[in-house]
Amino acid sequence: MTHAAQAKAQYNLNKLHKRLRRGVGQAIADFNMIEDGDKVMVCLSGGKDSYTLLDILLNLQQSAPVNFSIVAVNLDQKQPGFPAEVLPSYLTRIGVDFKIVTEDTYSIVKEKIPEGKTTCSLCSRLRRGILYRTAKELGATKIALGHHRDDMLETLFLNMFYGGKMKSMPPKLVSDNGEHIVIRPLAYCKEKDIEKYSVARQFPIIPCNLCGSQDGLQRQVVKEMLQDWDKRFPGRIETMFQAMQNIVPSHMVDNTLFDFAGLSKDTPLPMRDTAFDKEAVPAVPVGLNTDEDSAEDNDNRNAVQIVALS
Repeated sequence: MTHAAQAKAQYNLNKLHKRLRRGVGQAIADFNMIEDGDKVMVCLSGGKDSYTLLDILLNLQQSAPVNFSIVAVNLDQKQPGFPAEVLPSYLTRIGVDFKIVTEDTYSIVKEKIPEGKTTCSLCSRLRRGILYRTAKELGATKIALGHHRDDMLETLFLNMFYGGKMKSMPPKLVSDNGEHIVIRPLAYCKEKDIEKYSVARQFPIIPCNLCGSQDGLQRQVVKEMLQDWDKRFPGRIETMFQAMQNIVPSHMVDNTLFDFAGLSKDTPLPMRDTAFDKEAVPAVPVGLNTDEDSAEDNDNRNAVQIVALS
């Protein structure tokens, strides 16, 4: 690779890093995710999302207006063939505080779940309980997960299609045991950006042989649907994500969120209908990003990968 090509690839990688950093910083600010004195426990699975989350948080830590510490935690679930040395080696090399928790949840899941059935539900419950316990032991004030924008959209559609409810992953929540604050700093970040960043940074990815190998999961079906939409209808994904941030209860059908029974002509509303007229639909999706980063996205895809191969 020529010097000019390498310089261009590095320039494009820097832009990608800034885009991710900007998204994480904005999410932290919008939802007050991290406060002065926080100890943030980053749950590191060995996948692209959690590696990127840790990388960006470590970078932000250097210039953040608040002081906070980071500890990376990995749960070794004793899956067959799990390369136990990979994460300790990586975390030692980058100089981050970490803890490896070893619990044989793999055997429990394989014993309780019949062959061919989805293991995700039980696996998640077991993992969640162990991580909550670990956070308490470490004195962590926040638990950071690597879920991103696409995960949130997938969850929204899963709940709509199969659960009959409008519900997604919140960017910040109180844990189900009521003892922890869980945050998702990648809430504004695109999976395709995370994928490219992970390749360029050469993170030592560890595949999940327990759940990652299960084909035909409902989430995978929804993921493929959204990916197809993203290719065929540019801007649709961004518009849907904006819609999740722009909810109008008076124009939905949930009478627990809006008092339809008590509605009168004097009721103040954030917006009013024209009643008989159809609402105008924008010719261009409101979420379609036409800034320089998006315009160059396709051109940069190969260039970013060159860095990883050079």
